[in-house]
Amino acid sequence: MAWPVLIQGLRFDIILACALTLVPAALLPWLAGSARAMRVTRLYFVLSFAVIVFLEVASPTFIAEYDGRPNLLFVEYLRYPREVFSMLWTAYRLQLVLGLVVVALATAYFRRLLLAVTPVAVSSGVAARLGLSVLLVFACALGIRSSFGHRPANPSVVAFSSDLLVNDLALNSSYSLAYAIYSNQRHERGIKAYGSKPWDSVVGDVRDAMQLDEQAFISPALPTLHRNDWVEPGQDHPNIVIILEESLGAEYVGALGGIGVTPRLDELAREGIWFAQLYATGTRSVRGIEAVVTGFTPTPARSVVKLPKSQTGFFTLAQLLNDYHYDTSFIYGGEAHFDNMRQFFMGNGFDRVIEQKDYPAPDFVASWGVSDEDLLARAHHEFAAMASRGQRFFSLVFTSSNHSPFEFPDGRIELHEQPRATVNNAVKYADFALGQFFDQAKNSSYWDHTIFVVVADHNSRVRGADRVPVEYFRIPGLILGGPVEPRVIARQASQIDLLPTVLHLAGIDAAHPAIGQDLLRPDIDQVSGRAIMQYGALQAYMEGDRIVILSPGQEPQMYGYHSADGYTAPRAVDEALIERALSHSIWSIEAYQQSLYRLPKG
Repeated sequence: MAWPVLIQGLRFDIILACALTLVPAALLPWLAGSARAMRVTRLYFVLSFAVIVFLEVASPTFIAEYDGRPNLLFVEYLRYPREVFSMLWTAYRLQLVLGLVVVALATAYFRRLLLAVTPVAVSSGVAARLGLSVLLVFACALGIRSSFGHRPANPSVVAFSSDLLVNDLALNSSYSLAYAIYSNQRHERGIKAYGSKPWDSVVGDVRDAMQLDEQAFISPALPTLHRNDWVEPGQDHPNIVIILEESLGAEYVGALGGIGVTPRLDELAREGIWFAQLYATGTRSVRGIEAVVTGFTPTPARSVVKLPKSQTGFFTLAQLLNDYHYDTSFIYGGEAHFDNMRQFFMGNGFDRVIEQKDYPAPDFVASWGVSDEDLLARAHHEFAAMASRGQRFFSLVFTSSNHSPFEFPDGRIELHEQPRATVNNAVKYADFALGQFFDQAKNSSYWDHTIFVVVADHNSRVRGADRVPVEYFRIPGLILGGPVEPRVIARQASQIDLLPTVLHLAGIDAAHPAIGQDLLRPDIDQVSGRAIMQYGALQAYMEGDRIVILSPGQEPQMYGYHSADGYTAPRAVDEALIERALSHSIWSIEAYQQSLYRLPKG
């Protein structure tokens, strides 16, 4: 495997070099005699070199954290310099300092090399300069294209391994980052990443997968707007609280066969509806928010939390509950502008946002905000106050203590391991804070009339040799509270299924566009479980023990899948399943582009 990686790596280095050289190469034959032009050109190449070296120096730490070369996430985090630099300085101080030193020394040496280059004389004739300019542009363009085929080279040409990291190693980090930005812009403009098919067929496949009668769909203009007729409408709807746990994968949860650093959650699992096979839709917090709060399926573009067309009028649980006179809030320990959360929530049905500045005297403040204890204590205070006024409420509470650099208060837990600042210890602290909150909630005036959902946004780190490492998408999910009868749901489920399930429990039969499955519907045993997972540019559609992998520029691939054995050869290729997977990927993009994921106006 080493030689293909090396050879293709050289190919993509040439692509990058030619891309950076194209404009100077076109201009230099005309500006060769200008000292100022030469200084500007040298500055351009020095700055370009510094950026390339910086990205390569940053890559090992980024790969260790995210199992791939720098991608769109690298750029998005730069929008929040205070939070990100605080995290880097706390967790990666040595790497940061050494990296900057390496960049400075390498750039200084490269500048010396450029200054030592002797200029080459260029003929003053127009024809000679024009010819040289055309020749250089042609050579650079050929190098950028790096192919005589119908399509230029792109990352799919190095997809020679089922391990995405191995494929990524053939690229350089500058190319990887630039291509990620380019691809994201295409996807946000509605370019289909995995293929196209007629819209009627897409809608038909998505509706069929929902397994509802045709009369359940009530709007020709909004293809998935439907009403579940099995839900008995209640008169006194309960409060709804979603506690979104940061980076809590199944591997940490004892009740899911993990290492057991969640003793309080393991206890609570016996007191409510416990999901034994629940899968996240992605690997970032905004993807989890997208799935849990809106029920929207993932795409290779950014989460709808960040996209421009979804900043207002996009369906959310809060928006629907406004019609039922709920007070709706987002409670967070950090700064809510991060990941565009505040704007998205305030534009889509949330009445209030409580963030770090709203905690007058927190006991502990970390890089990402106040501790989970402070957060959940504030949530309890808010809920008790609303209950005392007889105000029905919905709240999304988002934790942050289990986030690198893993800072939490002293003296709360017996450490799972040394050193202190590890994910296992942070998970154990977050679990401690969660348990403490429920101790308070059970003795509160709001407990008997509140449905609580505890669910992870994603795993702490999704990695592995598989193209989509499915087991690292498995997360805990629990619904409990006064009105909830304990049970275990062992079927395969997705984060997007929680929204319709909670509406059922709350006795809310309102029409909505979410395509998730109500896991409490009377005929659920006749409905196939499924999960949709976005892993970088790849999307996996898993239904039972079969999985379809969609990859840009490639044909869909179908496999068998078992948690014990991983990917296996399929018993037979199911074209209907492949079409269903493709339809869901197209539906998400078109529903966003055409503003189809909303409640009816008026």
